[in-house]
Amino acid sequence: MTEKVQMSSQPTERPKVKLATVWLGGCSGCHMSFLDLDELLIELSKWVELRASPITDIKDFEDVDVALVEGAVTNSHNEHVLRELRKHARILVAIGDCSCFGGVSAMRNYVSREEALRRAYIESESTVNGRIPDDPTIPVLTEKVQPIQEFVEVDFYLPGCPPPPEVIAYAISELVQGRTPKLNYEMIHFD
Repeated sequence: MTEKVQMSSQPTERPKVKLATVWLGGCSGCHMSFLDLDELLIELSKWVELRASPITDIKDFEDVDVALVEGAVTNSHNEHVLRELRKHARILVAIGDCSCFGGVSAMRNYVSREEALRRAYIESESTVNGRIPDDPTIPVLTEKVQPIQEFVEVDFYLPGCPPPPEVIAYAISELVQGRTPKLNYEMIHFD
């Protein structure tokens, strides 16, 4: 996608769109791509109120208009956050391959949960006293990594690994203006 995303020069009289961005289990590449919007983030601020984001550590999901969810469900906390967000979000967008179909996060699915924990905590160079942590405050890994639509209804998919900043900007600009983004094949990107 080569053209620049243009938003109308004047915000409408309507209230700002309440946006949440959430990062579940994954690499955080989609949020990095979101940050690559640079100056357009400032332009978007005329139309958007950021209600939740790992960028700001705000976690207010109430009355969210648009929620961008990056990553797959990898543990009990991810599932809880996702279900709470869905309760409060008018439009939920799966952003990136991990949220859409498991992506890189789902590579853990080739071994059992117990095997993954053993390899990470007992066999690896970075061990924690040579044992698997059993602190009840640590979220429990799911048996398998799953994309978000296995847990909640998704309204729009934005695939890519990560989606290019211009595509994220296009999707957000369409959504905040009340339109459904129309993606074509050339907009999908895989690194």
